[in-house]
This record gives sequence, C-alpha cells and structure tokens, in this order.
Amino acid sequence: MKKIAIYGQYLQDDSVAIVKEVLVLLKQQDCEVFVEKEYAGLINNQADLSQVIIFEELDASYDLMISIGGDGTILRAVSYIGRLNIPVMGINTGRLGFLATLQPEELALAFKLLFAGKYRWSKRSLITASSNHPVNHLEPNNFALNEVAVSRMNTTSMIQIETHLNGELLTSYWADGLIISTPTGSTGYSLSCGGPVISPDTNALVITPIAPHNLNARPLVIPDHTEITLKVMGRENEFLASLDNRIASYPDETVLTLKKADFTIDLIELDHASFIKTIRHKLLWGEDKRN
Repeated sequence: MKKIAIYGQYLQDDSVAIVKEVLVLLKQQDCEVFVEKEYAGLINNQADLSQVIIFEELDASYDLMISIGGDGTILRAVSYIGRLNIPVMGINTGRLGFLATLQPEELALAFKLLFAGKYRWSKRSLITASSNHPVNHLEPNNFALNEVAVSRMNTTSMIQIETHLNGELLTSYWADGLIISTPTGSTGYSLSCGGPVISPDTNALVITPIAPHNLNARPLVIPDHTEITLKVMGRENEFLASLDNRIASYPDETVLTLKKADFTIDLIELDHASFIKTIRHKLLWGEDKRN
C-alpha cells in the first residue's frame, strides 16, 4: 500500500496529534500521501504538509483511504470512493465508532499490522436509490452505506409511505418516516428506532418504521435482492429523502426505487478486531455483572 488518501471533516484539538502521528507512520513506510483539500486547509497550520499532495477527487490508483473521525466521517468518505474499490480504514476520534473501529492509542500497532498484510477486507453492501421525478436530486452519488430514509418535512403530521416489495404491496405505513437499512446500517438510525442488529456479512435489508401509528408495524428483515418502491404522501407538498448524511426533498407522490448496489465498500478490519468484539464493546453486552 503506497498511495494513501487521508480524509476528515473536522479538526479537534485532540485529533491534531493523531494526524501528525499518521503522517509520520506513513512517511516511515515510504508512502505517497494525499490529503483531501478542505481537510488539508484545516490542518495546514497544525502539521507539516510539505510532503503531501492535495486531492479533490479520487481515482482507482489509490491503495487505501484513511478516515479520521467518527462513523459519519466514513460515510462521507464513501461518497468519494463509490465504485473505485478503494478500501477504507477508520481511525475513531468520534463517540461510538461501529465503522471507525481503530482507536488512536492503537495506531503504531495498527500500521504495523496493516503493512504486514495482517488484515481482512470486510465487504459491505450498499443501497442505491432512484426516483420517477424528472430531476433525481440524489445523483450522482445515489448510494448509501448505512440507510435510505424518507421522513416528513415542515410538519408535525404523519406521512403515509406506500411500500411495495418486488411489485407486491407490503403495507402503507403511517409514521414519521421509514428507514431502509443495510446490515452495516443496522447499528445506526435503524437501531435507534427499534431495528435489529445484523451481522455485516448477512444478505439482507431491514425496513424500520419511524414512530409508526400502525401499532402492529414492526421492523422487517428481507432478502437484499428485493426491489423496494416507496410512494410518500402527506399534508405538505414535499418530503425528505436521505442517503446516509445526504438529504434531498421531493414532491409528494414521488416514487423512490431502492435496490442493492452492484458494488461494495471494503472496510479494513485488522486481525485483532471483529464485528462481534465491536458490538460487545460498543453496546456494552459484556457489562452484565453476572459475567
């Protein structure tokens, strides 16, 4: 791994030292280092960038992207990668860190393992979204690693979400919104709305209503080859559609079509880490006093 991109959204006081250490460790490995333009502007007065190159877009020649931040930073990093098959390694300077699992105190060991080839690629599926509206506001990055969600806009009233699976009517949800989650996103927004935790290598999607008025509406796990269509109606003229942290508005009765993407995102998982260890630690499953 010789051509490395670095991306971050924010530069907090406690992350300056992390950026400096990453640059030193990469220099020791004789890597060609590229830093995203806006992030470079944040760290320019805090660290020596004389030997790095600034980038605004990526191409397939990169060997790795390092994301410095939380899970939200990785989601934004993914929008740079798309179909380029560039693996991502997340250094967690955020709070929870289901995707950015590498802790700052582990950097020296992590880079040693990385350049020794002692890691796995955790392949993560994505969802793509298209609409029947003349202008697809979700383009060009019409994919989501965590979830696609529709929700009410400028109103406290519920919206109605008519939902079809492979052309067959499932139900019309009366709710504040609806989340269509990947296994990766099952530990995100969907989980906070009562959805299940799903192992990232599961070939499934989760449909989770947000505050449903249909009291018998519960999260539903479906095969990930299912085509989902959503038609949203409500008292306002528009509703919101979000792909991870990117948001667009659409007129009422616009139909959104959701499918599993035909490409994946590869997250670097070092040999000493695993999804099971992550959820046990992050969700405090080992904190039961009886254990």
